[in-house]
Amino acid sequence: MNQQIYWHTTVKMPDDSSLTPIPAKVDVAIIGGGYTGLSAALTLAKRGVSVVVLEAETMGWGASSRNGGMTLTGLKVSMQTIIRKYGREMAKELFQASIDSVNTVEEIVKEENINCGFARTGHLLAANKPKHYEALKDEVDFMAKEFNHQVHLVSPKDLQSEIGSNVYHGALVDDVSAGLNPAQFVAGLAGAAEKAGAMLCARARVTKIQRSGNRFLIETERGSLTAESVFVATSGYTGNVTKNLQRKIIPIGSFIIATEKLSDELAHELSPKNRMIFDYKHYLNYFRLWDNRMIFGGRAAFFPENENTIAQSGEILRREMIQVYPQLNNVKVDYVWGGTLDFAFDMMTHVGELDGIHYALGYAGHGVAMGTHLGRTVAEAMLKGNIKEHPFAKFDFPNAPLGLYDGRPWFLPFAGMWHKFLDWVE
Repeated sequence: MNQQIYWHTTVKMPDDSSLTPIPAKVDVAIIGGGYTGLSAALTLAKRGVSVVVLEAETMGWGASSRNGGMTLTGLKVSMQTIIRKYGREMAKELFQASIDSVNTVEEIVKEENINCGFARTGHLLAANKPKHYEALKDEVDFMAKEFNHQVHLVSPKDLQSEIGSNVYHGALVDDVSAGLNPAQFVAGLAGAAEKAGAMLCARARVTKIQRSGNRFLIETERGSLTAESVFVATSGYTGNVTKNLQRKIIPIGSFIIATEKLSDELAHELSPKNRMIFDYKHYLNYFRLWDNRMIFGGRAAFFPENENTIAQSGEILRREMIQVYPQLNNVKVDYVWGGTLDFAFDMMTHVGELDGIHYALGYAGHGVAMGTHLGRTVAEAMLKGNIKEHPFAKFDFPNAPLGLYDGRPWFLPFAGMWHKFLDWVE
């Protein structure tokens, strides 16, 4: 398998061939050049705000161009759990934000004319066990009653109309979700932000942030600047320059393989409606088609990407893919790669202000839509000065239990074993 990000072969990604100089002074400095940072920069620049994006690598380098391109409704935590934990009104507000997030992506794609294949093909949640399907029956009624959101079941006997696999026991479909090419989208987002007047500074890793009166002094590897406001949008790559935020985020590796191009007949057999597909497991798999390639991902290894974890994950994912789709047994896998996701200890997305610095973190695999949406809405809240009214700022952002975490995720192997154990128990 070629250790290369397949999506990068489909578009010219922003590079560092012409480095934008670090400005001396801006209104807003954004740290992180992924969906959140670029969406915020686009929003602010269109409102006449002086804004710079400071990216340690190149724009879109991280998970924003490495994910599966699934633009999903909902949150990582089930809405039933959210109602129990936060109450009905809060749950409705958070779920509506997830619907709005898919709409935000669609609006930006249309307004900025970004060619990334955005399509509302819906998502398919596949039941690994018969009891999972029984739980999905309750989910249909629950979502209609509590959120007026229509999803529908696909019975085990009708599942071939949705997926060419015999390993599942029915599924749930949400037609509102969408899919896109993530690298094409983030590259287009960078172009739109720059066109609107945002300064995009690649290879500008931030090394220090210091409050100085009513401004922030920010030091980077390429120079220093001052800003009235700072917005941290670093997701799974949050580092010790914002140590208090790093302690709240667990970086978890997610890995993907892409097969060679399949025939039209085989591609249609595997996914007749080109859904975004993921399963019910704790240690889940997620997969979809793009350009007749099967894009198959999962938490094959919990540690963030490196040469060894990528190679090992490629073999694991190929075995998982063949279990789902035996008809791909002799199909070549062309690409394998990894990226790093950001999980909070409560598995929730969080927005707010800490030490005077704004942030949006903890997407837990829902960053394509939610990251883009929160980049826009947090930027708007910064302008209005009402960040505390943001839906994702209305509940606590927890630290690790007992404080046993300094930003280095020593416990990830145990977390992986625990999720596998839960799947085995079920």
